[in-house]
Amino acid sequence: MTQAQEIRLGADIGGTFTDIVLDVRGTLHSAKVLTTYAAPEQAILDGIAIVTEEAGIAASEIDLLIHGTTLATNALIERRGARTALITTEGFRDVIEMRTENRFAQYDLNIQLPPPLIPREDRFPVAGRIDAQGRELQRLDEAALREIAQRISAQDFGAIAIGFIHSYLNPAHEARAREILAETLDLPISISSEVSPQMREFERFNTVCANAYVRPRMESYLARLQDRLKELGASCPVFMIHSGGGLISVETAAAFPVRLVESGPAGGAIFAADIAARFGLNRVVSYDMGGTTAKICLIEDFQPQTARSFEVARTWRFAKGSGMPISIPVIEMIEIGAGGGSLAWVDAMGRIQTGPESAGSEPGPACYGRGGARPAITDADLALGKLDPDNFAGGQIRLSTRAAQEAIARDVGDGLKLDAEAAAFGITEVVDENMANAARVHAVENGKNIGDHIMIAFGGAAPLHAARLCEKLGIDHCLIPQGAGVGSAIGFLKAPFGYEALSSQVMPLSRFDAGAVNAMLDDLKAGAESFVRAGTDGEIAREVVAFMRYAGQGWEIPVPLPDRAFAAGDAAMIEEAFRSRYAQFFGRAVEGPEIEFVTWSVKAQDVPPPPARVELVRGGTVAPAEAFREVFDPATGAPLATGIVERESLAPGARIEGPAVIVERETATVVTSPFDAVIQPDGTILLLRKGLNS
Repeated sequence: MTQAQEIRLGADIGGTFTDIVLDVRGTLHSAKVLTTYAAPEQAILDGIAIVTEEAGIAASEIDLLIHGTTLATNALIERRGARTALITTEGFRDVIEMRTENRFAQYDLNIQLPPPLIPREDRFPVAGRIDAQGRELQRLDEAALREIAQRISAQDFGAIAIGFIHSYLNPAHEARAREILAETLDLPISISSEVSPQMREFERFNTVCANAYVRPRMESYLARLQDRLKELGASCPVFMIHSGGGLISVETAAAFPVRLVESGPAGGAIFAADIAARFGLNRVVSYDMGGTTAKICLIEDFQPQTARSFEVARTWRFAKGSGMPISIPVIEMIEIGAGGGSLAWVDAMGRIQTGPESAGSEPGPACYGRGGARPAITDADLALGKLDPDNFAGGQIRLSTRAAQEAIARDVGDGLKLDAEAAAFGITEVVDENMANAARVHAVENGKNIGDHIMIAFGGAAPLHAARLCEKLGIDHCLIPQGAGVGSAIGFLKAPFGYEALSSQVMPLSRFDAGAVNAMLDDLKAGAESFVRAGTDGEIAREVVAFMRYAGQGWEIPVPLPDRAFAAGDAAMIEEAFRSRYAQFFGRAVEGPEIEFVTWSVKAQDVPPPPARVELVRGGTVAPAEAFREVFDPATGAPLATGIVERESLAPGARIEGPAVIVERETATVVTSPFDAVIQPDGTILLLRKGLNS
């Protein structure tokens, strides 16, 4: 059965809303449901009931369910995981607390580093040593391990992490330690050589600790979800989207839940990449703003940028090193606490601030009428007229403008001597400027000019803010695709079955051993393809990347290499590829220093059909608005009678002159005064700066 014949469902659990998209042989049905924290699977079931009824099918007819969730991320941020024991090499007990020599605030003598996931009393050192070449220097102390197992069994631990020095080269000690502990303990055990087989012990140890910490919670949730789906009659296979943007089986996800930490945002990046390919756009910045966070991702040549590590739970906004490092393949993006539910407040210096604390879905912003008393971004958008209080989330939630205004005045306006409208505008300006700064930082860190890119905006809140963000960033074009309000869930349906396998092995280029490299790559290819074959029997494409550096440097750069067996004579080709890549990053290559390999990566994924191409249309016939309401206009600093247009009523080629608001079930697109909107042949909205009609 091909994808076009299948009935497939995407489910994205966010911090505020759970988005459901049902694809019935090319026709999409969607729903937004408030996330249920106590039982997250309930929101999925509620959403399935809505879309299957709308589509006129039974849940049993669903052929495939693809799921992404923020549960692992939230468990790490909120420290709501299992009590976890760390078994580590003698002398390395405090690695996860000492971190590295890098300080995110270099001159702060009172710097407070994020506390480790596992306190010192729950870390157990054991004798045994592997050296930097993977050779055993000291035998593993198995008697000590059995004693540690008895100590763990006498306490209320829920999971175990094992991280030994240099296990990425030789995992024998970790594997044996797991066997010994499993003889006594009935607990999930994660070993670093499987979770993150990469050098750098702090990042690797922290990643295996994070995996073990969230594993019981995720295993329980995924088991409940599958049971509830079967009760509903949906016995279809369930696949999860991982942080690198591919699909893995639910069994793999339960064993390696740390790979799901950025699963929802990864779906959004895939959605934006698909839109970029559809319109043939080589330089795109995706902007995903939901209920809790906003994410910015650069997409070039129709592919999101990727990385081998990232940080969660940063204690300082934008400060690299202030968070928890997770060493896994991931779509690279910058994420800030700026969603519709992000709370607004006034700091000690009388400045309006937003986030990172969020009202979520429970109790939600003040306007939800669910017990929330503090103002959120959604309250400010409502007070400014951007939202229709009677038609929010498809009419499922009635919003109270009065409650929003009262909360804004009480918590922000009164202290600054501003009325509710002025305070609301201040809130939205702060959050828009925060997002603009995040986009600028992300682009500069990647050596890009953000103004050269076209924006693709999606998520429930992004279309409300996209035009204003483009004003601040100097971006002239922005696309709002069909289904933008549930974009990440649509991205799940477009994600390939894919997996990236990694192995660290430091090797000077001057001693390039083609045979050893080929053997290692064969193992990586077999491992990556085994994960992909769990979901597809179609064609598989592979990408081979070597992460290389000059000897003595602290970090590496990715160097794409051909997917074939290497010969000794390929050393010259690899050196030229490294020098060319280095010059792309830093302007020129360096003469003299030794070049060395550090880590190898093999990415395998199935080959999806290319999207149908659409030509970007900039001209069109003006479509008059049929209704008007007062919406605050940033250009004049006052409310302005603004045209309200139903998106479903607009035909391709229609042009809507700003200011206007284009409304649909899951979101609304605010067209500010400097922009017009043109409806594309596929129904996508193009926000176009006035004067750029061709």
